[in-house]
Amino acid sequence: MDDLVSGLAILAQWEVLVALLIGSIGGVIIGALPGVGAAVAIAILLPATFSFEPIVGLTLLLGIYGSSMYGGAIPAILINTPGTAVNALTTYDGYPMTKRGEGHRALSLAYSASFFGGIFSIVCLMILSPVLALIAPHFGSREIFLAAFMGILLVVLAHRGQTFAAAMLAAFGLFLNTVGLEPVKYTRRFTFEQSWLSSGIDLIVVVLGLFAISQALLLLLERDHAPEKVSVNGNLTSGLKELFGLKRVATASSSIGVLMGMIPGVGEFTSQFLSYTYAQKTSKTPKKFGDGSPEGLVASEAANNAVPGAAMIPLLALGIPGEALTAMMLSVFYVHNVIPGPQLFENQMDFVMALYMALILLNVIVLVFLLFSTNLLLKIIQIPTRFLGIMILTLAFVGVYSLRNSITDCAIAAGFGVFGLILKRLDLPVVPIILGMVLGGIMEVKLRSAMARVKTPWDFIDRPIAMMLFVLILLIIAAHIRTLIFEQKNKIRPQPAQPPVDADHPNQQG
Repeated sequence: MDDLVSGLAILAQWEVLVALLIGSIGGVIIGALPGVGAAVAIAILLPATFSFEPIVGLTLLLGIYGSSMYGGAIPAILINTPGTAVNALTTYDGYPMTKRGEGHRALSLAYSASFFGGIFSIVCLMILSPVLALIAPHFGSREIFLAAFMGILLVVLAHRGQTFAAAMLAAFGLFLNTVGLEPVKYTRRFTFEQSWLSSGIDLIVVVLGLFAISQALLLLLERDHAPEKVSVNGNLTSGLKELFGLKRVATASSSIGVLMGMIPGVGEFTSQFLSYTYAQKTSKTPKKFGDGSPEGLVASEAANNAVPGAAMIPLLALGIPGEALTAMMLSVFYVHNVIPGPQLFENQMDFVMALYMALILLNVIVLVFLLFSTNLLLKIIQIPTRFLGIMILTLAFVGVYSLRNSITDCAIAAGFGVFGLILKRLDLPVVPIILGMVLGGIMEVKLRSAMARVKTPWDFIDRPIAMMLFVLILLIIAAHIRTLIFEQKNKIRPQPAQPPVDADHPNQQG
């Protein structure tokens, strides 16, 4: 009870409340702007948060992270253009409902499902984080190394069809982390006698380059356009009542979102796909999916909004981020010497409680704001894409320069911006680079610490948790190899001869 009261006192500070309000409403607006997204906004704001108190900086970033997917549903439903990439599945059923004249109903359902998924994941965070934190003291250097290695492995394997590219990019991230002075004997590594490389390549500089600057360049190179002018008429609170009739789908989808959010590298896309597939297979009207099904819309939005809260579970309990946005937040913890893990729950439980309550309040603020301000928001988001690109580019370079007042950092960020643009043009992921840098630092320190007490390879896994993690890693690799073999057999298996089909047959697929 004392921790709860202390947490409320922390949350009641005016700086925290202002940060929460700005992050919540700002995240909705950013999410509703096609082509921007939470990653770009967090990357730009990250340097500024280092000067704030940790709870203020984290509240601001969590507000953007948790609310951006609410906003991304608006253009996905109304103009068939997802505001963020993870709202792509929302277009399947949201836009057909708009074409039927049910845009207000679709938005209301999306808001309600998002709110349900968000609150559901926070409850799971409050239950599971302390449990995991009780187990965490049994994690030594070997166990943390294996957990971090499994995180990188899952990130790589999550990119189906791009596994090799994702592995190479993760390895590149690991390499970037080694540049500069190594952490034990402070000898130079990969500096090539260049003094400006002695301090290493800053994670925030890379983040701003890969996310913000690359996205700005992409917007500037594309044709200039603005979202269509639309308006919504009707009661947006009706979805709260309708969601009670779809509580089975909402609960199952939120549960899938929580499970996927806890696993590093999986995130919103997989949770959406699995929840949508589950909803369709268990629905009494599966043929309506993709043609304006309320169940499909609820499944999509509940699942993706359940991920942010769940992604905080391994971050708070073990200090291991599962994807790029939580990796950025981890840097805020470290800058203020607040180390996630068991000690955080033992020594700063009031801080943890304040974070929990901030996440709950965030969802309430966003829901109330959207229910009464959707039409105003639709006017705000009609910004030409090239203007957005210029704004993002300017803010990104200001953020980079503010870190160390270094033109060299700006040049490095610009280089990574061009590299990120190339990766996006080639449809290759940038997230493995960031996680490679973050987890690479953890892995190096823990491996060096562990090797002092390891004489043989068996010594590395001679403890129960280490053995479990090692076996789990082997099972993940074996399952992936089995999947590849199965897919290869299906490709080379001779197909039975098909009867000729008339070219104009409506059911023929290209």
